[in-house]
Amino acid sequence: MSRLVVIADANAERADRLREACAVRGYATRTVANGALALEMAVREAPDVLVLAGPLDLIDGGKLLEILRANPRTRRTRFVFVGDAPPGGAEEWGASVVPGDADPDEIGERVAELALRSSELDAVVQEAREVVEGRLSQIALADLLQLFHLNRRTGTIDLRRRTSAGRTERGRIALRDGDVAQASCGAVEGEKALFRLLAWSEGSFSFRPASVPAEIRITTPTRALLLEGMRQLDEWKRLRGQLPARGAHVALRVRSGALPSVVQPLTQEVLLLLELYTRVGDIVDHSSFPDYQVLRTLHTLVQRGIIEMRAASPMPPPEAGLFRSAQVRRMRDWLAARHGEGAPTRDAKLLVASSDPVLCDAFFSLLRGLPGFQPHPRMASGIPADALGPLARLRVEGDLGIEFVHVPTDARFAPLWPLAGHGALGSFLLMGGPVETATASLQPLADALGSLPRSRLLHVLVKRPGEAEFADELRRNVAMLEASQLFLLPLEGRKDPLERLRGAFSRIVP
Repeated sequence: MSRLVVIADANAERADRLREACAVRGYATRTVANGALALEMAVREAPDVLVLAGPLDLIDGGKLLEILRANPRTRRTRFVFVGDAPPGGAEEWGASVVPGDADPDEIGERVAELALRSSELDAVVQEAREVVEGRLSQIALADLLQLFHLNRRTGTIDLRRRTSAGRTERGRIALRDGDVAQASCGAVEGEKALFRLLAWSEGSFSFRPASVPAEIRITTPTRALLLEGMRQLDEWKRLRGQLPARGAHVALRVRSGALPSVVQPLTQEVLLLLELYTRVGDIVDHSSFPDYQVLRTLHTLVQRGIIEMRAASPMPPPEAGLFRSAQVRRMRDWLAARHGEGAPTRDAKLLVASSDPVLCDAFFSLLRGLPGFQPHPRMASGIPADALGPLARLRVEGDLGIEFVHVPTDARFAPLWPLAGHGALGSFLLMGGPVETATASLQPLADALGSLPRSRLLHVLVKRPGEAEFADELRRNVAMLEASQLFLLPLEGRKDPLERLRGAFSRIVP
């Protein structure tokens, strides 16, 4: 059976030329002169392609498109706009747009492309009650999802492709009544995974009708997801030459304490991840935001001179200690300014408090292996939550050291907080998950210490082995903390303990 094309055009001469261009390509054609007749014929005939040329009387092209998309009988009809795009853009409705002065043969070719795609999708619809397989090079994933959305299919789409390096990548999308309920791509899940899969142009897919798990991780309307995913993909393609490569390495060009205190959640998360990873690909993979948004943020930070891109991994610092010589010099100058030139050298006092006593033990477990670290005898049996006093000393250089003093977070000790914080080099506020609960428990102490002159507070998010990532929680609660107050400290990771600790201590050195 030949495919049907309906042409709606008030210009009879142009309509005849379009009809001939479609007829010579083997399509049955009908022409109408206004939007009302186009609606009547489309509902009656369910054409494969509807061409809307120029302004239409009675019912304009945009309204016609909206009505027919909502009608189950015409949901699979493809649309070609000759001239202006529909309101909201062609992408939102899956329509195609050609210039108003386009040659009829060019429009005929566009109709042929859409009719062929319609045939392929019709075949998928017929087979979708059973297992259906295909190639992404023949049917784009966005088209496939739109098709299953319109037909309210339930099941899973398994995707597979081979990278240029020879590795096999897999993804999965769960559909419930046509809506995307969950997506995964490797270890990445949710909307981030869906946007990553929409960028696949090669590979295979397999749809299997089946019930999906009760948990729904994606709640954004499917049409909005597809629109945003294709928008990001288009921008990615346009800016591909400017965005950083996944294999490149990145490093901060400014001190962490000099970063702006108010930044967007995405920028905040990227800056936090820079504390843990130097490779662009690792930052992208561990961020909770879509890949394109992370790459664009890194590009913006490079333009602003906050970070710099490097072709290879940065060389380790030449000095093996926890503090560099310049930091030691500034620490001595700070102590001399407080106690006077020529006064005997005193240790710098560093306060430590935690939302969970276990975090203190975990934090000091990293320090125990450092040369010059001397724990206080009270640490032998653990650190009580209500202990107020010294915990350990770390020799910095010669007669200079840092004394770690534990401060309880219980409100009973509130009158002692300002006294403990007086003259302190800084304060480490150790936090674990849930982030919101930990932040709330430390807030009274943080407010008291933060009100002291020249205070330096650092919220240290201690990630224990096997603990879930903090990315989602940070995104929800990042407004509670300033950019310079956060440091992510995994107890296990690719970086050695010295490198991880060096980043934290650099935040409180004057």
